Amino acid sequence: MKIIIKIIGILAAVYAALFAIFYFDLDGKLLYYVWEPFAVRHFDNMKRKDNTQTPYEMKDAILNDRA
Repeated sequence: MKIIIKIIGILAAVYAALFAIFYFDLDGKLLYYVWEPFAVRHFDNMKRKDNTQTPYEMKDAILNDRA
């Protein structure tokens, strides 16, 4: 009987935690305040090839390959 009461107590705690996450939109706040700034910093600082330096002959070859 004690095991069943323990299981019910654990399930109630898990339910309360999940309800609090839903009610206070904690997952959305985590994404907005933590993940998005990290992702913006990461992807804005990535090294990228400068497409303005690509010769026109290469662009024509790329366009012809897609057709």
